Amino acid sequence: MKEIVVISGKGGTGKTSVTASLAVLGGKDVIVADCDVDAADMHLLMQPDFEKSEDFFSGELAYIHQDECIQCGKCDDVCRFNAVLINDGKYTIDPLSCEGCGYCARVCPTKAIENKDLNVGKWYVSNIKTGSIMVHAKLGIGADNSGKLVAKVKNEAKELAKEQNKDYIIIDGSPGVGCPVVSSLSGAHFVVLVTEPTVSGLHDLKRVYELVKKFNLKAGCIINKADLNSQKASEINEFLKEENIVHIANLPYDESFTKAMTLGQTIVEYSDNNLAKLLTESWVKIKQSLI
Repeated sequence: MKEIVVISGKGGTGKTSVTASLAVLGGKDVIVADCDVDAADMHLLMQPDFEKSEDFFSGELAYIHQDECIQCGKCDDVCRFNAVLINDGKYTIDPLSCEGCGYCARVCPTKAIENKDLNVGKWYVSNIKTGSIMVHAKLGIGADNSGKLVAKVKNEAKELAKEQNKDYIIIDGSPGVGCPVVSSLSGAHFVVLVTEPTVSGLHDLKRVYELVKKFNLKAGCIINKADLNSQKASEINEFLKEENIVHIANLPYDESFTKAMTLGQTIVEYSDNNLAKLLTESWVKIKQSLI
């Protein structure tokens, strides 16, 4: 079983659309994992049925039991996150400010403060239109610990792939270089970098590849909308050669990409045009790179 992670240095490069197309091309041989938990959108193209749903708990949140609180103010004195609020003489906790450190509970003389496990989102296991399964999640509004939720999604996908003897796991990672991306890359066999021929596209490609190199992972690159700026596309090609990154494909700008999305389809389902053929060839090339 091989693990393929698709990431991008910045948002808006077409990463998820490419990932969904590869998932469709892989069909029943692929378990899909949407690890872009901060802004999950693979479900828009994969038609999941949300068969299994579970809350995800990570971190803690302080809670003051009013019947035991004597309003001494010691919790407010020690809180460094300004999470203790005073309303009508009652001390309460602001859930968006509380970091769950537990200091207030330790200094409370009446033990009126309890740290409770914090529900930061949900994760799902769904049957999808390819005849396979997708593991995905949604981080709660304002919640952190997205890296832990990514790890949960990945681990569940791995277990399913082992149980069902699947050949591949395709992971849609987050853009950027933050904690969710680090969590997505852990244990990967091949990384697909999706970029665009712009100044920021090249800059962020270089930045995210520095992270990939630290994991000592083999990588390939797809340049989306490559024909919009031939000069920047050439600069990206030079960078790929210098770093020995597999040049998977140059995808041309094509409005059918957007038309397919409005119908909830990937481009390989919507059309058999040149773009669909290039993505089909890309999937073949990616599998060959794993041999």
